[in-house]
Amino acid sequence: MAKEQGTTNRFPDPHEYVEKEIPAELEGWEEMYPEHFLFGKEREGWEKSQFWYLDKIHAPEPMPPLDQIFQQAWQISLAQHTTRVFCIPPAQGIAHRIVGCYQYICAIAPPSEEVIKEKAALFGVRAHYPVEHYEELWDEWLNRMQELGRELQNIKVPSELPKYTPAQEIFPNPYKGYTEAYELMEAFDKAVNCVYKGWQYHFNYLNLSYLYYLMFVDTARRLFPGISESVIGKMVAGAEVSMFRPEEELCRLARQAHAQPEVAQILRKDGSAEQKIEQLKKFEAGQVWLDEIEKIKDPWLYISSASGWYHYEGSWVNKLDVPFDYLKSYIQRLDRGETIERALTSLASARERLVAEYSKLIKSDEDRQSFENAYKDCRTIYKYAEDHLFWVEHWFHTIWWAKVREIARVLVKYGTLENEDDIFMFNRLEVPTLIEETVTCWALGEGIPQLNWKAKAKRRREILKAAANWSPSPALGVPPTEVAEPFTIMLWGITTDKVEEWLKGTTAAPENVNEIKGFASSAGVAEGTARVIKSVDEIGKLKDGEILVCPVTNPAWAPIFTKIKAAVTDIGGLTCHAAIVCREYGLPSVTGTGVATLTIKTGDTIRVSGDDGTVTIVKRAGQ
Repeated sequence: MAKEQGTTNRFPDPHEYVEKEIPAELEGWEEMYPEHFLFGKEREGWEKSQFWYLDKIHAPEPMPPLDQIFQQAWQISLAQHTTRVFCIPPAQGIAHRIVGCYQYICAIAPPSEEVIKEKAALFGVRAHYPVEHYEELWDEWLNRMQELGRELQNIKVPSELPKYTPAQEIFPNPYKGYTEAYELMEAFDKAVNCVYKGWQYHFNYLNLSYLYYLMFVDTARRLFPGISESVIGKMVAGAEVSMFRPEEELCRLARQAHAQPEVAQILRKDGSAEQKIEQLKKFEAGQVWLDEIEKIKDPWLYISSASGWYHYEGSWVNKLDVPFDYLKSYIQRLDRGETIERALTSLASARERLVAEYSKLIKSDEDRQSFENAYKDCRTIYKYAEDHLFWVEHWFHTIWWAKVREIARVLVKYGTLENEDDIFMFNRLEVPTLIEETVTCWALGEGIPQLNWKAKAKRRREILKAAANWSPSPALGVPPTEVAEPFTIMLWGITTDKVEEWLKGTTAAPENVNEIKGFASSAGVAEGTARVIKSVDEIGKLKDGEILVCPVTNPAWAPIFTKIKAAVTDIGGLTCHAAIVCREYGLPSVTGTGVATLTIKTGDTIRVSGDDGTVTIVKRAGQ
């Protein structure tokens, strides 16, 4: 992956970093994760030769042990679809390591020329079929994913381990031969298997969707030297995908409520969702409106309130204050005569005009056909990137969190855990041990003591809290001479220039920086007041017409994109969520700046150019 560049041009050695740089407050963190996710002596030579960087797209916060299951699952699935299924010639997988509760990843170097040739022959046969048959494959994929979600929902979790098995379950009826103890053990195993299968499905076409985007980008750059990233982004904007459906449903509900003055009056008020629901139940129009929410709840409210990666984030369905706050904002905007929906028609018209204009510039029929084919293929399959996202990382994850908490309630009832969420302090290989000890003590009889799992859970919470207050190195190991792995650049926004900035460190105090650069992810220029948002809890502070500045956007934030002027992120490349969503809403966006939330303060006046990827601080707050 990389060549040694000297001791001054490298990041900390991963093994030395683990031994010397992790704060003492994190002592014992290694026990929280499976051994094969840790740096170790057996693989030391290979690990030291790689370039590892913090994965702030999928793991922006310290990783609770059980929440890591999704990371474990996607490492396998992403890699296999690249290397073994579609056989993308030079690409390999992305390896994971945990350091002080944070996830580092590295893109594996290309295989030998011999293997690349083998894969190229297979890739040529396999890669185009999904594009030619995408609609039927999508329908099949969605049915398969939904069936798996229902399977997960229907896993039987016993509510208790009875003192004595009821007589009618033994004789004279045929004895089934096992008790609730087995059902509890089986429930977690089945749930884990569903997660791994769901993430197998997740990557069925995702790598191809990114690849076809890259192929279109390459074609456009070859035919139109100097074409900007933002113009290319405009050419693929405007997609009807599942990830936008929750917001579309909220818009529909807001319009229905606005047409009923009594309903709208309640939704405009301050107060909790629970209070508003109780008031709406008291009259017919209010109950009719509530019935509409009930109809869409599963699946469209099964969307995480934040990223979908952490158990504590919750989803709209169990944090109703989140969608109700969005509804309040929508109704207030309807009061002012504003449009609340995404302008899909105008986006499509602008896209078609732009593509037609560029197509006319092409001189040869062969080049024009190449451009049109690359464009058609990209538009066909690229929507999978946001279409699948809702069904796996939101709907399916919401079901998983609920099922795990069902299991946890039994462990709490029998004294193994203090509270439901303690189960997330144990990794997926440890939870079966907790369950086994619970049912073993129940089976042995009365007065059997357990190990002190409660104390272990408490200590691990303390470690995670300490990790949240620590700022680990952005990267470890030897940086490559050039970052060339396409997904690393397009999704994570890790470039050669970005690595050089990390190596140099901060050369100027943030308050003295007047301009920062990133990816020109969505075209346009906007100037306005910055609002720095570092967590979902701060979203409510965002005001109409402000510019969102954040580490990385979350899909559940879609409703705010109709009220902001532009978006700037620390993390992400041209295919990250912020880039995609801003193109869909016609908003200027600069992603992957690395330092936006450090440099920009709430109240600063900033100018965002999605045309050239610059963010200018026009005026500091208070000046």
